[in-house]
Amino acid sequence: MDPLQRAPDNQATPLVGYNVVTADEALVGAINSYAGDNAAGVIKKLTPLGTLAGSAEAREHWHLANENEPKLRISDRYGNRLDEVEFHPSWHWLMTQGIGFGLTAAPWISPSPVAHLDRAAGFFAWGQVEQGHMCPITMTYAVVPALRADDAIAKQWTTGLASTTYDFGLRPPEKKAGLLAGMGMTEKQGGSDLRTNSTIATPTATHGEYRLTGHKWFTSAPMNDMFLVLAQAPDGISCFVVPRILPGGSRNTISIVRLKDKLGNRSNASSELEFRDTFAVRLGDEGRGIRTIIDMVSATRMDCILGSASIMRKALAEASWHTSHRSAFGATLADQPAMINVLADLAVESEAATIVAIRLAAALDKPNDPHEQSLRRIGLALEKFWICKRTPFMVAEALECLGGNGYVEESGMPLLFRESPLNSIWEGSGNVNALDVLRALTREPESLEAWLTEVGAVRGEDARLDTALNEVLTELADLSDVELRARRIAAKMAMCLQAALLLKNGDPAVADAFCASRLAGDWGGTFGTLPRGLDLAAIVERTTPHRES
Repeated sequence: MDPLQRAPDNQATPLVGYNVVTADEALVGAINSYAGDNAAGVIKKLTPLGTLAGSAEAREHWHLANENEPKLRISDRYGNRLDEVEFHPSWHWLMTQGIGFGLTAAPWISPSPVAHLDRAAGFFAWGQVEQGHMCPITMTYAVVPALRADDAIAKQWTTGLASTTYDFGLRPPEKKAGLLAGMGMTEKQGGSDLRTNSTIATPTATHGEYRLTGHKWFTSAPMNDMFLVLAQAPDGISCFVVPRILPGGSRNTISIVRLKDKLGNRSNASSELEFRDTFAVRLGDEGRGIRTIIDMVSATRMDCILGSASIMRKALAEASWHTSHRSAFGATLADQPAMINVLADLAVESEAATIVAIRLAAALDKPNDPHEQSLRRIGLALEKFWICKRTPFMVAEALECLGGNGYVEESGMPLLFRESPLNSIWEGSGNVNALDVLRALTREPESLEAWLTEVGAVRGEDARLDTALNEVLTELADLSDVELRARRIAAKMAMCLQAALLLKNGDPAVADAFCASRLAGDWGGTFGTLPRGLDLAAIVERTTPHRES
C-alpha cells in the first residue's frame, strides 16, 4: 500500500501500545545470553512491566510529572517550619509502579540467582517511561551494600528499603510499608572531591551517634526516609546515616534551602540541605567514609549506565517508529537509503550499550567469582564514561529524525534530550571515570586481566577488534603523560568490550557494523555514515517497535 494512503495526514501516531521488553530484540537477546536457564522466567516476569511501560497511560504520566514540577513548602500558614516537597499525582503513579516492580532494593534479599540482572533489565525498560523518578529508585537500591558495613544498621533499614510498596510521607520508619533512601555527598567547595567536605560531625555521649553541622549542595529526593552523607569526624571523613524522622517520631533538624532549577530531570526534587545539630549515626569506621560508600558508588554507576542506555533505546524507538510512519519525496522515510543509514547507526549505538549494561549487571549476581568482580570494577568505570558521554549525541540525532515534530515538547524528544547529559555528570564526571580507569589499571592488575580475558574470548574472530586490542596494549605500555590520554584509553577500552560482547552474543549484522565504524574508523564522525557492504536494513527492521496484537 502506498504510504501516503496508509496515513492520509502523513503524521505518525504516538508510540504506544507496544511491549517495551518483548519488542526489544537486543534486550531479550542480552537476557537470554546472560541469565542462562533463568532467562525465560526473567522475560515472563518483565512482560507486564513492558506492557505498562509502552502504554498510553505511562506516556501521559511521563509528560504530566515533568510539566508539574515538585514544589517546596518551607513553612505552613502559621510560620511553622515544614521543609516538605509536594509532588504531582503522576510522580506518585510512576513511583508506585517502579517500586512495585521491585526496582529498588529487592534484589539484595532475593533468593534468585539472577536477581540483579532481572532488576537491571526492568530498570532499563521502565526507565524508558520517565527518568526523573528513577533517581530515588537508584539511591534506594544502591544504599544497601553500603549499609552492610554495620550489621545492626543494615538490619534496621534493609527490609523497608527492599519493599515493593510505595509509602510516601514523613512518618516513623517502623510505621511505613516501604522506605526510600537518598544521599548527600557533594558540597559547594568540592563537588566530586569528597575529601574536601566541610560538614562537621561532632560525637555525642552515645556511642556511634553524632550531630552534623554543614551544607549539602546536591541532595536528591529530600522527602526520602534516610540519607547517607559524608562529614568530617574527629578522625577524618566518615559516612553517616541521617534519618528524616528521629526515633520517637519527631523530625530531624534538616532544612531544605531550595530546590535546584535544572536543565532536565525536573520531575525529581534535587535540593540543597542545611544541617544544624542534625542527628546522625556513623556507618563504618571514622575516617573511612569513602571506603564505606564505595559499593554504593558502584551500584549508582551501574544505574547511570542502565539509565543512559535506556534513554538511548527510547530515543531510537521514537525515531524508528516515526520514520516508519511518515513519508517524504514519495517514499516512507525509513525506506530511504540516507535514513536507513542513520537509523542503523543509532541502533548500533543502542544495542552495544544494552548488551554491555546487562552483562555488567549479571556480574553482580556472582559476588564470589573473581573474574566477574574484577570485570565489573573496570567495566563500570569504562562504560559509565563512554555510554553516558555518547547519549546526548545519540539523542540529538534521533530527535532530528522526527524533524520539527521532534523539537516540539509533545513529542517527548526535548524531555529526552534535556535528560541525556545527566548521567555523565552524576556519580563522577567523564574525567573522574576516565581517571578511575587508570587507577584500576595501575593499582588492581586483576582488572586489566579481566578485561583482557573478556575481550580476548573472541580474539581471532574479527581482525578489526584484534587491531583495536593491540592499540590499547600499546597505549598502556607507555605510562608517560597517561592522564592526558585517559579519555582516549577509556574510550577505546569501552568500545573493545562492547565489540567483544556483540561478536559473542549480539546480532551479527550489528556486530559487523560496530566493528567497521567504531573500531576500524570507517565512520564519518557522525551518525548515518556507516560504510557500504553492511546489512543496514536488517538492523533497522529488528530495532523498530511493533505494537502488540
